[in-house]
Amino acid sequence: MDRIRIYNGMPAKELGNEGWHKPWSGGNGGECVEAMRLGDGRVALRQSTDPDGPALIYTHHEMVSFIEGAKAGVADFLVSAAPCRHTERRTA
Repeated sequence: MDRIRIYNGMPAKELGNEGWHKPWSGGNGGECVEAMRLGDGRVALRQSTDPDGPALIYTHHEMVSFIEGAKAGVADFLVSAAPCRHTERRTA
């Protein structure tokens, strides 16, 4: 893995099959996020039902921020029953 260029959206299969974990697996029929810690401290995520699909690559800081925010309830809107109302303004 040290010889390949690791980038966001790369095919997850290029990261190999070893080292992937399902830390959030539960009663969801096997559909879950798999995570791999990379040698430089970044984290790769992939969809378990599409292991050859794209890998999303996050820095250590990004993962810490997300996990801390999720624990604090900041991401609860992602799993709420109410539809999400997107209010972000787009600029041209």
